[in-house]
Amino acid sequence: MIDESLSQGYPDPLYKSSADRAQIERLIESIHQELLPNLQIESVDPHDPVKVKYIPQPWQLLGAGNYAAVVYHPDYPNQVVKIYAPGRPGFEEEVEVYQRLGSHPAFSECYYAKNGLLILRRLYGVTLYDCMHLGLQIPVQVIRDIDRALDYARKRGLYPHDVHGRNVMMHEGRGLVVDISDFLHEETCSKWNDLKKAYYWLYRPILCPLRLRIPYFLLDIVRKSYRFLRRLASFKLPIRRRRK
Repeated sequence: MIDESLSQGYPDPLYKSSADRAQIERLIESIHQELLPNLQIESVDPHDPVKVKYIPQPWQLLGAGNYAAVVYHPDYPNQVVKIYAPGRPGFEEEVEVYQRLGSHPAFSECYYAKNGLLILRRLYGVTLYDCMHLGLQIPVQVIRDIDRALDYARKRGLYPHDVHGRNVMMHEGRGLVVDISDFLHEETCSKWNDLKKAYYWLYRPILCPLRLRIPYFLLDIVRKSYRFLRRLASFKLPIRRRRK
């Protein structure tokens, strides 16, 4: 039978039918019997994506963040499994965020959460980061959808944080928010507003009409440069305050 923690904080209406619940039970069994005993994952630097050294077949790597990796099994195409790297924080906070969000079309939903592992509803799409690499046009509707989704999160007592090009996606012209793990952090985060400025000032008038495909190494340079400038700005601000 399914572990009792499956239903804690996630009431039965989350499942459309008993068949959905049975499918999640089978997925949990596969995770514990096939995936976890063989998966090799580590986080070397908290500012860089985790490294997945080995993943057993037929499991596939879908993506990697700074603290966790996301994988899926081809027999369960509508669910993904998010696994936190050993020693990395954030699991309990992410579970709470999903409890507060409930059901919203721009966010995933959580079906199971225990010991650094979550089973989530799969969101299909292409990250805005990858859109820039592939030369895919990003319509304004995508930006508006994400704005509305973040407003919804705020109304649920959350604080959208660390929303950037790798954490938001486009699917059939609509916007999705992929990573909500830091939505309990109350400190101000300007990443999404900065991305929107770049979208309206640089992407829309210049890059979009040209349909340029930007190599990943250039995107990484921009990403790391932005991160450096943000750190520099946060360092200078306290100095200015002390001088006053």
